[in-house]
Amino acid sequence: MNDPIVEEIRKAREDHSAKFNHDLAAICANLKMIEKDCGNDVVSLPPRVLTKASSRPRSSAAEA
Repeated sequence: MNDPIVEEIRKAREDHSAKFNHDLAAICANLKMIEKDCGNDVVSLPPRVLTKASSRPRSSAAEA
């Protein structure tokens, strides 16, 4: 299936990555700068601790 929205997002992501020679550290630094300059409140949540109950894989409906 060809989704034009997904294709547009992938192209934008590839174009942005190419601007930084696909250097992940440079891409992340740029995104952090954009995030800082956007003027919106940025929320950082603490990591969630996994418990035994939440770390088990869920069974699918097909297995039931």
